[in-house]
Amino acid sequence: MTVRVTTLANGLRVATDTMTSVETVAVGVWVAAGTRHETAEINGISHLLEHMAFKGTARRTAQMIAEEMDNVGGQLNAYTSRDHTAYYAKVLKEDVALAVDILSDILLNSSMDAEELAREQHVVVQEINQADDTPDDIIFDHFQAAAFPNQPIGWPVLGREEIVRAVTPDLLRSYMAGNYAADNMVASASGAVDHDTFVALIERAFASLPRRSAVSEKPATYTGGDFRQGRELEQIHVVLGYAGIAHADPDFYNLGALSTLLGEGMSSRLFQEVREKRGLAYSVFSNTQSFSDTGLFSIYLGTGKGDIKKLVPVLKDEIAKVTEAVTDDEVKRARAQIKAGLLMSLESPGSRCAQSARQIMVYGRPLETGEIIAKVDAVDAAGITRVAQRIFSSPTTLAALGDKKSLDGLSALRA
Repeated sequence: MTVRVTTLANGLRVATDTMTSVETVAVGVWVAAGTRHETAEINGISHLLEHMAFKGTARRTAQMIAEEMDNVGGQLNAYTSRDHTAYYAKVLKEDVALAVDILSDILLNSSMDAEELAREQHVVVQEINQADDTPDDIIFDHFQAAAFPNQPIGWPVLGREEIVRAVTPDLLRSYMAGNYAADNMVASASGAVDHDTFVALIERAFASLPRRSAVSEKPATYTGGDFRQGRELEQIHVVLGYAGIAHADPDFYNLGALSTLLGEGMSSRLFQEVREKRGLAYSVFSNTQSFSDTGLFSIYLGTGKGDIKKLVPVLKDEIAKVTEAVTDDEVKRARAQIKAGLLMSLESPGSRCAQSARQIMVYGRPLETGEIIAKVDAVDAAGITRVAQRIFSSPTTLAALGDKKSLDGLSALRA
């Protein structure tokens, strides 16, 4: 895989990853502005702005945007995370110019119509309520908030209803003007795309993009915490977490392997011990998140209230054991899973497009596949146990929803 990168005169970075075996192109614009770049007064504005970008421009109504993409069989979407926002499309190779034109139009010329905003605010509030009604979804927001209390990185991506409803068109325009600038964005394409042609399209389409952003990213401080909320649910939803590591940390791939062998996949320790051998939970898995300056390691499980007392010591025992030793077979299996996931993702233009953009934002350059594989191959048992000892010695974070009496039995997890 060879990714070409050109930096335009205004500072916008443009990346392409050509795939000769496909007829489609994934194209998108990634903006290094998300929830952690908000203030408390406007929490949720990044996500609301993402919605409003599709609601009409000076040249197109919301319906026209949808119809133009549907007319060519294309797909147009976006998402917001804690550290970035992405707008992307997938089209046939002959429709790349249209995709670039629509993406630039919604990012540079959004009308922010007051009536459209009122409707979309109502939609986003419904999205917030839907998330709150989904315990295995909202539990991770509570977990993030407990891990990073009173910090932007701990705030919910969707925001809160009262803040979302108070946002005005002028506030959206101001936030967009301050954060959507060339030095803070990456345009990326993967698939049946020619680099020079794509660069020319982006250069023309984004000529009016401001050069400098006013993005402010406050350093995050993991503290850990405890959030438990009684609800009338059939299951107890639990997330147990610890301080993770940043993207550039030397233990990045060791931690990925630790998560893989501990709680990712059917052969993982947690799946085998908690579900297969004991039947104490339907869903159990581990996960690692990394940011520019911090990270999170978490273990999720959903279990019946009658199984909590049995499950707590099992979970503690598995955590203790992984800090002591891992087998060579587990290491080989974890490395194989990580490499397979990477190589399989390279078969998708969408995955490659997103990967190039994210790597440029995080590392300042795209990473060669061979470079990543070499780092995965360097993972060994000593490195995994070392990072396990490091992670599990940090303060714990506990978030749980479910039967109020059963929640008391989780206290031992923080002991």
